[in-house]
Amino acid sequence: MSASSLHASATDLLESWRPAAGSDASLREAMLAFLGSAPRGCLREHVPGHITASAVVFSHDEREVLLTLHPRVGRWIQLGGHCEEGDETVPGAALREAVEESGITGLRIEPRLYGAQAHPITCSLGVPTRHLDLLFRIAAPAGAVPVRSAESTDLRWWPIDALPLDADVLLR
Repeated sequence: MSASSLHASATDLLESWRPAAGSDASLREAMLAFLGSAPRGCLREHVPGHITASAVVFSHDEREVLLTLHPRVGRWIQLGGHCEEGDETVPGAALREAVEESGITGLRIEPRLYGAQAHPITCSLGVPTRHLDLLFRIAAPAGAVPVRSAESTDLRWWPIDALPLDADVLLR
């Protein structure tokens, strides 16, 4: 069952993650506590909140990051979204979302956790919820040209040192 494999994947990722910042350590503990009480907490059906899978997509030379202008959020953010029943792992969900939202094939994911964030949002459920975002670093092949999907208002590469003012992306 994918709900249980996603749950195990999220738990393993968080248990092995050793964040440097104190606030990240607190978020890690909160997410582990959430997963301890929510066996189906990796699926969007869990209305109070759910684990989501995000992709911080870097250009092959790591000088640019691919961001989407999200129609619901109204800001430039990393790619990503909900884990689905067919996903076996959270990194697999992040890679699937990155390919779907960028149109880029040949993306390479680092399977370790890159970071975590929590966001209040009214997502596709139509009611306020919380996205407990697990982020993964993904590298695009040289010459990758993104193609905007219907899930985005705009999609483009941004220089790491010249992000839009309203960007909300975790860069380490």
